[in-house]
Amino acid sequence: MKRHWQLYFVVLIPMLYVIIFKYVPMYGALIAFKDYHVVQGILGSPWAGLKHFEYFFNSPNFWPIFNNTLGISLYALAVGFPVPIALALALNEVRQGAFKRLVQMVTYAPYFISTVIMVSIVLLFLDPHVGIVNMLIQALGYQPINFMGTAGFFKTIYVLSDVWQNAGYAAIIYIAALAGINTDLYEAARVDGASRFQKMLHVDLPGIMPVAVVMLILSVGGIMNVGFEKIYLMQNQLNVVSSEVIATYVYKEGLLGANFSFSAAVGLFNSVINVILLVTVNQVARRYSENSLW
Repeated sequence: MKRHWQLYFVVLIPMLYVIIFKYVPMYGALIAFKDYHVVQGILGSPWAGLKHFEYFFNSPNFWPIFNNTLGISLYALAVGFPVPIALALALNEVRQGAFKRLVQMVTYAPYFISTVIMVSIVLLFLDPHVGIVNMLIQALGYQPINFMGTAGFFKTIYVLSDVWQNAGYAAIIYIAALAGINTDLYEAARVDGASRFQKMLHVDLPGIMPVAVVMLILSVGGIMNVGFEKIYLMQNQLNVVSSEVIATYVYKEGLLGANFSFSAAVGLFNSVINVILLVTVNQVARRYSENSLW
């Protein structure tokens, strides 16, 4: 350690960050089991046991909120997970350098747009009066549709706009994995007379499978963490039936309603579900494949 103290110092910085901002705040999870009062503090507030958890589970809002959170997350995973893989495979087959760079720039760019601007773009596109989508619908002879005011459209709008914003950037890691595949495998496939599709199926996909499994495990581990900012910005009184999720519920109850203990209990429940899913999927991946997080 004396000889390489510079390296240990470099490692110390991210370790301190994780400890200070990830582990120390876990102390605040105690308020989920207390009737927290700001004046009395965390330790001085009286214990409440599982009262706040029981109140949430028995609440009429529990199942609608839980179903919305899980439904949006599974929908986003089912659509959003394979799209970056398909995009990476397609870009890997493009031989024209200028066109490839153009596609990469166009698909990467939405990721760097802030959530507020992205939601504003979506709202303008889908506006029932001046939105380009409804203009096309009217041009075809149909009546305009209030997409953001119809609860049934919310999940699809959220998922597709999320894919539009994140698919290009998410494809980078798969493109990097494809670049690391041994070129001898392509030569062998070419000698065997494999077509482009067959090379993708038998060389590219197995080559990126370890990365894909890890990304899938991480995605399932955060399946209950639906993006608060985007949903809250897209939410209104007409679509709240489909758009109210645990994150927005915690914000409204905890910060706006000043019910900190109850919101902490709901957030802790959400985190426990994520941990259970992460461990379960990791065990399944380790049993049925050679890849896992641990």
